[in-house]
Amino acid sequence: MKNLITKQKIEKYFKITETALKQAKKSVIKGKEEQAREIIEMTSNYLSDAHHFYENNDWVNAFAAINYAHGWLDSGARLRIFNVSDNKLFTVC
Repeated sequence: MKNLITKQKIEKYFKITETALKQAKKSVIKGKEEQAREIIEMTSNYLSDAHHFYENNDWVNAFAAINYAHGWLDSGARLRIFNVSDNKLFTVC
């Protein structure tokens, strides 16, 4: 069924979000360090939650937490807090 959250789907989004987080950490725009710190912290917290849910076989909440984590990164990209251009990892213009 295409509506199911599979192990493969969750692992795919973990990989994408964790790769995007690494890139964001290296791409903070000068003068926006405080905003970046907050976004990185929130992303890390949601990823931690996602791992907790995943390890406890709560895949729906794991998938939701991964998406929240990635949403924080996308907001940083759109607000130009991170100097990123990879449209496979971020929602960028």
